[in-house]
Amino acid sequence: MDLIGEQAFQPESSSSKPAAGAGHNSGMQKLNASEIPIKSILANPNQPRQTFKEEDLAELEASIRTKGVLQAILVRPDPKVEGKYQIVAGERRWRAATRAGLRTVPAVIRELDELEVLEIGVIENVQRADLNPLEEAEAYQSLIKRFGRTQDMLAEHVGKSRPHIANTLRLLNLPDEARDLIREGRLTAGHARAALGAPDPMLVVERVVKNGMSVRDAEKLAHKFRVAADGDGKEKVAKVSTAHKDVDTEALESDLAHALGLNVEIKHKGSKGGEIKIQYKQLEQLDDVCRRLTSARNAR
Repeated sequence: MDLIGEQAFQPESSSSKPAAGAGHNSGMQKLNASEIPIKSILANPNQPRQTFKEEDLAELEASIRTKGVLQAILVRPDPKVEGKYQIVAGERRWRAATRAGLRTVPAVIRELDELEVLEIGVIENVQRADLNPLEEAEAYQSLIKRFGRTQDMLAEHVGKSRPHIANTLRLLNLPDEARDLIREGRLTAGHARAALGAPDPMLVVERVVKNGMSVRDAEKLAHKFRVAADGDGKEKVAKVSTAHKDVDTEALESDLAHALGLNVEIKHKGSKGGEIKIQYKQLEQLDDVCRRLTSARNAR
């Protein structure tokens, strides 16, 4: 399936005359696309993707020099600069075409508002796996804060699970230094989430980067730091509560416990499903949980 704004091209007949200045695109016939001068196109400052690898751009530039731009980019009239267009999807192609010396690029023009621009940008990049985990988290946060999207809405629109959205957003709780390591590709999302289980995530992050630890080893290290911070009296409880659980399951337990004000335990059994245990001490607490569950059902 083509992403929004990406149109296929077909060769022109031999009698067609190429337009002046069309570069390598002159030999292609656009479908629902127009040739737009590269100088009239501006990058979107709110583009979810901020990191463009040099080797990827160089490879795409070489392809464009040989075959031209085979997929149109998606643009909208720039809301601030008259006569200019703002990129909605396809910035990498635009950058590579600029480097290749093309004067125009094929583009589909659409009238889109800020929400549509951001959502399309997120969906395109997530589908292509072009965002690093931190860029993905920042894009989700922007959709939530600026446009009131819920995590459930994001999961549906982007095609990811609700736990994936929640665990990706957790990366925003990392210190700035750890975030930079994710952007640089030196720290994976799995290692980062494991580090968040420690009182001081950077202690885990530094050892992961220095020693090349596995995610599982990082989780164990975070657990050791957490037990040490809790004191000897809580060590046994901590070992029981974290046995056979990964950091994402622990995070979901914490989120549910915070929302309900009660102890929550999740037992995941792989393909067989699992169970959630909610502990209460007073009937009023049970009534509150039942009321929340029935209210959520009736709100649908």
